[in-house]
Amino acid sequence: MRGFSMYVRALSAIAGLLLLAAAPVDLATKFGVRESIESISLSPDGKGIAFVAPNGSAGTALFTVGLEGGEPKLVLATTDAAQSLSNCGWVSDARLVCQVVGTVKYQDYLLDVSRIVGVDRDGRNQKLLSEKTNETQTRLAVFGGNIVDWLPGETDKLLVGRDFIPEARGNTRLEQKLDGYGVVRLDARTGAVTRSENPKRDAEEYISDGQGRIRIMGLRPAAGASGQMGATINYFYRTKTSDEWRPFGALKTGMTANQEGLNPYAVDSTLDAAYAMRKVGGRLTLVRVALDGTLVETPVFAHPQVDIDGVVTLGRARRVIGVTYVTDRRETVYFDPALKALALSLSKALPGKPLVRFAGASRDEQRLLIWAGSDVDPGRYYVFDRATKNLAEIMLARPELEGRALATQTAITYPAADGTLIPAYLMLPPGSTGKNLPAIVLPHGGPSARDEWGFDWLSQYYAARGYAVLQPQFRGSDGYGDAWFRNQGFRKWAVAIGDVNDAGRWLIKQGIADPAKLGIVGWSYGGYAALQSGVVAPDLFKAVVAIAPVADLALLAEQYRGYTSFALARDFIGVGPHLRDGSPARQAALLKSPVLLFHGDVDSNVKPVQSKVMREALAKAGVKHELITYPGLDHYLDDSVVRADLLRRSDAWLRSAMKLPAD
Repeated sequence: MRGFSMYVRALSAIAGLLLLAAAPVDLATKFGVRESIESISLSPDGKGIAFVAPNGSAGTALFTVGLEGGEPKLVLATTDAAQSLSNCGWVSDARLVCQVVGTVKYQDYLLDVSRIVGVDRDGRNQKLLSEKTNETQTRLAVFGGNIVDWLPGETDKLLVGRDFIPEARGNTRLEQKLDGYGVVRLDARTGAVTRSENPKRDAEEYISDGQGRIRIMGLRPAAGASGQMGATINYFYRTKTSDEWRPFGALKTGMTANQEGLNPYAVDSTLDAAYAMRKVGGRLTLVRVALDGTLVETPVFAHPQVDIDGVVTLGRARRVIGVTYVTDRRETVYFDPALKALALSLSKALPGKPLVRFAGASRDEQRLLIWAGSDVDPGRYYVFDRATKNLAEIMLARPELEGRALATQTAITYPAADGTLIPAYLMLPPGSTGKNLPAIVLPHGGPSARDEWGFDWLSQYYAARGYAVLQPQFRGSDGYGDAWFRNQGFRKWAVAIGDVNDAGRWLIKQGIADPAKLGIVGWSYGGYAALQSGVVAPDLFKAVVAIAPVADLALLAEQYRGYTSFALARDFIGVGPHLRDGSPARQAALLKSPVLLFHGDVDSNVKPVQSKVMREALAKAGVKHELITYPGLDHYLDDSVVRADLLRRSDAWLRSAMKLPAD
């Protein structure tokens, strides 16, 4: 596979090189360009790969190529951010299915829309596999379905979760009356379907055993007569030999990670058991639950400091091979001894001792698709042949950064004002002394999320421009258990924002940051944290950059009105004085530092009105500010040219406020 390796590595650079050729090759362009491989999968016979790559600035393209050589084939493509290809996978050696996703405006709403399409590996026989819409349907068909089971033992067949929408044709013999979420067996070549699970109005989730049988179902009853989404999911299971649904357990959750109860993730047909998360001592642990009618629960793994955050699966059958969690770095505990040994040996053998992930497998698992990366390596893909022990590097995630010295990411802790030690990641510019530097505090989004050790294009860009970057895992971050989470993000915003501000003070105290050259940058909740930090500590940060930020908490809850999740959102954000005191748009007069805002105008996660309201408040308060709006882009601004523009403008804004040279 040596010749193939060199050829496809060259191919993976094409999108980046074409983009770089369209503009000056500055650092913003190199770091802002999207990854050359957005997703990748190995064919069942192990002889080919399919990968989604950028198509121009904002589009996506699906390619296939044989591992033994041959010309890569363009199979599907979108041209802009209105539609993107995702979750592309092989349904047989000759055919693939993909989801096409996008955000559309409908009246006063922004709706996330998806469809499933099928296509042969040579680009022929393209077919819409989602149910066709018509004017008689009683609600909008925004959800095009999801893959529940890849049916590895069958050719061109899938189990697909589908939204059944009643029709009002006026002719009861012709109209479709079924209503709710169900499962169909789908022929990915012809589009023919047969019903596998009858739809239920409150159904939310189906989990198969990877062999074509649905074993677990989750129902979320509405909250009373209002029709609002309830906060409890009731799970049911069936045994191998019966179709009868039996109670499995209840999961109490809302729009946060603060869940209670039993949350099933996967079914192991060999063990006739489900892997599920259960909270023990305030932290999520992994348990195995027998599905033979006894529901005997066996502890599998728990970590004393952090939550377990998922099971690891392999191949189209989604065979459970381990459990994963994050301390300073992501760790995986493998149940499969051979894969455990292979992952360990690869991590030791590959340069820089990177993280290693099994990204795919052939039907017989003799060929494995492997990803490896680290803080200073954006990632590269390999194919490993277990019979010959041959490891072939095939693609780079970011070829335009190959050979460039990147900033190392170091896990540290710093004390909050109350003495609590806050975990964080520190990056220093390559080759710097680490002292008296311009610096940035970069809080993450969420708030129920966290940063991880590894390459990050945003922080690496700022480090390359000479800034020290500190990423705090403030109280309210996910993954550290209940005591750390405790509804801090919005309801108790002062604790989270206090931790963020203390990150800046620590940088100054350590002599890393020049007090006159300290800024704050954040995206989503991180943008909120950046703005609110400027409110609480107006003299600490000399410049504020907020990307897709929340600016008004009451307005955030209000954006869900008209959706069934409105009650959950209101409960998550809360009511009371914190809606005023914790909203930077209502406290803009306290800000002293210049504020730069960015927002996509079809952001359904944090609506663009948040930045507009913040702009109006800043103008009224006489605070220097600017709002940059990107047409046609959602929350993630997944456009290489736009991301480069964001990096370039934000750097210039910070340098101007800190009185740094432009270059």
